[in-house]
Amino acid sequence: MSQSNATRFAHALLVGRRINLRPLMQTPLLSSAPVAVEVAGGGIAVIFRFGVVVFFDVAAIGQTAFVAGLRELVTEPVDHGEFETLEFVVAPGNPGLLLDGVLQLDTDELACLQVVADVLAKSVTLDHHERLVASSFDRVEPLAEQLSSGRHRIRQLHGLVADIGEMLRVQHRMVGRAEIGEKPDLIWDHPERERLFLRLEQEFEIRERRGALERKLNLISTTAETLLDLVQAQRTLRVEWYIVILIVVEIVLTLYELFIH
Repeated sequence: MSQSNATRFAHALLVGRRINLRPLMQTPLLSSAPVAVEVAGGGIAVIFRFGVVVFFDVAAIGQTAFVAGLRELVTEPVDHGEFETLEFVVAPGNPGLLLDGVLQLDTDELACLQVVADVLAKSVTLDHHERLVASSFDRVEPLAEQLSSGRHRIRQLHGLVADIGEMLRVQHRMVGRAEIGEKPDLIWDHPERERLFLRLEQEFEIRERRGALERKLNLISTTAETLLDLVQAQRTLRVEWYIVILIVVEIVLTLYELFIH
C-alpha cells in the first residue's frame, strides 16, 4: 500500500445517524475494531457505528458506490452529510504533524490509518452536532430574551420538549456511541500509536470542541427546562383560578337559592 512521499487522501463522510455493523462481520474484513474493509477499485474504508465512513485512497465514484451499498445498514441516512478531507504522505521523521495542511505519517500500516480515521470521524461528528446545537440555540435564545423581559408567550414554548429531546440525543451520541474525548480501543492494542492519536486530537481540537459543545448543551437544556417550568407554573396558576371561579360561582348559586327561594 505504501507510496512514499506521494500525496494521498483520507475522506471522512457522515452517512447517517447509525450504521449496523453486525452484517459486515460476516464479510471479509481487514480489521474488526474498528471495522475496515477493502473497497472495490482500490483503497480501504473504515466504518464507525456512529454513522461515519472514512475512505483512504478511494476515488469519488468508489465512495459513492460503497455508501450506496451500506444504505440498508444505515439508520436515518443523509444524502449530503458533513465531510472532511485530509491530505497525507508517508514520510518518516515527524509523524502526526500537519505541515502546510498535509499530515506526515511514518507508515501507512492499517493501525496507523485507523487512528487517523478515528480522529477524522469524531471531527465530522462534532461538525454535525455543532450544527444541530446552533440551530436549537437560535430557537431558544429569543425565548430566553422574552423571558427576561416578561414578554413570553406559552404558545412559543411548545417546541421546547422536542429541543430537550434533541439535546439528549446529541449527548448520547457523543458519549455513548462516538466516545468523543476518549482514546479508541485500538490504542490499547497499539500503544505506539498513542502519540499520533494525541497529536491529531490536538490538531483537530477534539477535546476543546467537545467542551464547548457540552457547555452549549447545558445552557440550552437549562434554559429550556426553566421555560418549561414557567409554562407549568402558568398552567397551574390558571387551574387554580378556574377552581376559585367555580367556588365563587357555587357560592353565588347557593346564596341565590337561600335568599330568593
